[in-house]
Amino acid sequence: MHAQPDNHAVIQPDDTLLLFDFSDPATANDWAAIDDRVMGGISRSRMRHDSAGHAVFEGTVSLERNGGFASMRSSPSTRGKPHAAACVIEVRGGGGKQFKLSLLTDDGFDSVNYQTSFAPEGDDWQTIRLPLAAFGASFRGRDVPSAPALDPACIRQIGLMIAARQAGTFALDIRRLGLV
Repeated sequence: MHAQPDNHAVIQPDDTLLLFDFSDPATANDWAAIDDRVMGGISRSRMRHDSAGHAVFEGTVSLERNGGFASMRSSPSTRGKPHAAACVIEVRGGGGKQFKLSLLTDDGFDSVNYQTSFAPEGDDWQTIRLPLAAFGASFRGRDVPSAPALDPACIRQIGLMIAARQAGTFALDIRRLGLV
């Protein structure tokens, strides 16, 4: 499922649990790379702070050595919001590539995560609303239909990924990420 950008939406502090505000340079340090190198690939990614006041998820995806994905994951913490209906992410760029946002409800490294895809359009900042109902359970890239429904109150980790055999360099600017 591909979420469409809502160029008129703004992440409002009154109804949004702001999980990450990347205008703070230290926020990018809460993320660590989990690339296909964990299975022998050679893709690389990083999250860095840009002096313009946002983070950049960037790197290179390689299909060599059975690779094909690059991802970043936040450190575990209490990130849930009871009764949340959507995740909102304020992004720019992406080079026409498709990305995935992952939500994890435990502190594990290798566990079920809930993912949905998004593809930013153009080079302007946009807020993309990703309904939590669109997040499907997966484990190591395979669907897990028997997994329980995502409980937004239990979210512990957030991830960003580029996969789907999209070889080459990528860069996605991110300003904020939250739950509504």
